[in-house]
Amino acid sequence: MSYETIIYERTRNLATITFNRPERLNAWPFRGGMTEEFHAALDEAAEDDDVKVVVLVGAGRCFSAGHDLSEVGTVYGYGTGRPGERRPSQRVRLKLDFEAFERNHRRVFLFPKLTVAQIHGYCVGEGLILAECCDMAVVAEDAQLSHADQRMGFAGSGQGALAILVATVGLKRALDLLLTGRVLSGKEAAEIGLVNQAVPPAELGETVARLAEALCRLPRDGIAIGKAHRAIMYEAMGLTVGFPLGATTHTLFTNLRWESDEYNFFKQRRDQGLRAAIHKRDQRYRDLV
Repeated sequence: MSYETIIYERTRNLATITFNRPERLNAWPFRGGMTEEFHAALDEAAEDDDVKVVVLVGAGRCFSAGHDLSEVGTVYGYGTGRPGERRPSQRVRLKLDFEAFERNHRRVFLFPKLTVAQIHGYCVGEGLILAECCDMAVVAEDAQLSHADQRMGFAGSGQGALAILVATVGLKRALDLLLTGRVLSGKEAAEIGLVNQAVPPAELGETVARLAEALCRLPRDGIAIGKAHRAIMYEAMGLTVGFPLGATTHTLFTNLRWESDEYNFFKQRRDQGLRAAIHKRDQRYRDLV
């Protein structure tokens, strides 16, 4: 099929899926657009018997800056938050959140082909979750990885890949990343085991190409058996339980009540605009973490 916000390329046994929304820092819409095209590209790779490995990469300045925060809340039917407006129903919130967590994250985590994230620039929120769900990840040393999305007020909830993150870096480090939202360099991300390898930016593409070529040396049936084995093992380990749990707690978060002395992103976005709301969200943590 033809794509507008995704570039799909296949060379022999390697498929590359490029997030191609650089003017928005490859921010993910909650529905439609790049999200739907990404799943169409995954369908194409899954159904192509010649594809053994899928590499995810971002166009432009970064891998992905996360979800499109202009859509946060409004996707459920939020208004302005002023008195008299009807709040969106729980069933609408649950439906959308289960679509996002169950479909997006679980699908990448259990994808039948081997997956590699090639990370440069910003890798935040939804972008980082997708990287965590890939089999392997290679990052530029100067990349900036964070769960700054948690600074919206989640405090370690609403995160479908939480169990995966804990299994990857350990409980204390996972909670550090989630509760503070602090930014890791690519080099630090490799040191704590969040990614497999950090390399100089100029070497990122070639390093991933060599890794992908090595993975493509594996037989098709071997890859399929290995993925099936790990899917069962991940279920037994409880790693996949995080997807429905993350969707449920995300829905609970969308109905959060902020007290007068707490930062309310939705109110700030309404009164000051998106850019100011994001900056103020992060400025509150400056010099603390």
